[in-house]
Amino acid sequence: MSGQQIGRTSGERARGGVRALVVGAIGFAALACLSLNAQTSAIDILTEDVDRFFRVYEATAGRPTAQQIQREYLDRGTAGLRHLVGVRNVTGERIAQAIAAEPELYSNARACLPVLPRVRARLARTFERLVDVYPAAQRPPVTILVSRGRPLAMAGPGNGVQVALEGMCSAAAARVLDRDVEARFVHVIAHEYIHSQQAPALANTEDLTVLQRSLLEGIAEFAGELISGGIAHVAIAPAKGRERDIETRFAASIDSKDLSAWVDNTTADDVGQLGYWVGYRIAKAYYRRAPDKRAAFRAMIEMTDARAFLAASGWSPGIDLN
Repeated sequence: MSGQQIGRTSGERARGGVRALVVGAIGFAALACLSLNAQTSAIDILTEDVDRFFRVYEATAGRPTAQQIQREYLDRGTAGLRHLVGVRNVTGERIAQAIAAEPELYSNARACLPVLPRVRARLARTFERLVDVYPAAQRPPVTILVSRGRPLAMAGPGNGVQVALEGMCSAAAARVLDRDVEARFVHVIAHEYIHSQQAPALANTEDLTVLQRSLLEGIAEFAGELISGGIAHVAIAPAKGRERDIETRFAASIDSKDLSAWVDNTTADDVGQLGYWVGYRIAKAYYRRAPDKRAAFRAMIEMTDARAFLAASGWSPGIDLN
């Protein structure tokens, strides 16, 4: 994403977009009906790292030193922040460099702070829907923190979800995600939380085929939409109306491990990420076809055999999902 990336697992993953679609009678409305008796999800949304960073930031008039950031922010971080530090090589020096190079990232993040209580309230409802429709859901925390501009967010089985406030509030994020900051947080976190539930045997594997990776991302988009009411990545508008052409090319590439035409290919001029779009449409086809929506939701989350899932979906290039 031209320097602004969202991570799928411990590796940094560029995110593209999918135009928000109405899920329809078998989508969000159906899932909402399943959620009438939802129990409290008790999924923690942690923001103390943000509070601690901005205490340091304010005390230094927006110019904390690398040593101050390391000692007073990173070294006292939550488990989620420590995980990010470990896998993304985030240091006080690198954050200080980012503040110096792109001070607007951090001033914009500071301006985003008032939206977090509303994000928390909407996520509570989102997670209630998840736990109701998928009682086996693991419940790791969501950690909102401050980093060096990337990744925007990352998640994986066993590691919870980490979301970088400064990245999510950036102009680059607004270009490829929802322009409404509150909706952006809710839908991205829903997407990432689905990643935290996916089968480790596939979700934690780096050497994936086009089909496998596209389904992991597409399922996260579609299941995230079901629980939150919207999708995370809204920038692939040009894909709508070109499904048959795009998906014919996709069908010829599903066993390839060259992902460059489908994911991790956002540039300043092209959002890319058409694998998200196709994976979303395969997941939607699977869900629409299934008579038992709860079982379908579970099967999407627990999917390990991408070929079998594709066959069961009834998907074909250009399939009409309206």
